[in-house]
Amino acid sequence: MTTILLVEDNEMNRDMLSRRLQRRGYEVVTAEDGQQAVDLSREGGIDLVLMDMGLPIKDGWTASQEIKQQVSSALPIIALTAHARTEDRERALSCGCDDYATKPIDFPALLSLIEQHQ
Repeated sequence: MTTILLVEDNEMNRDMLSRRLQRRGYEVVTAEDGQQAVDLSREGGIDLVLMDMGLPIKDGWTASQEIKQQVSSALPIIALTAHARTEDRERALSCGCDDYATKPIDFPALLSLIEQHQ
């Protein structure tokens, strides 16, 4: 079973998305901020990260970069953000994210991205 680390500070979004992913057969581990995401990634057992970019304590840009540099450059990270400009996409990719999805989340499209990176 694929384990997804869902990093989202909004409790309603985190709960809704984690339930939808679990119904699709994924195991979901959650984090509320970027530092928790880095720490949980270090513990291992994570197959893919869904990373909100606007996070407290450590933002998603910084957390993604740290995970890629300090934990595993092979761990897929998909950025989840309301920032939909071309520059935002390029910034996410340059800090280590492997893909990019805008909010509100198009769930079928997100599932497709997850499958591409498994």
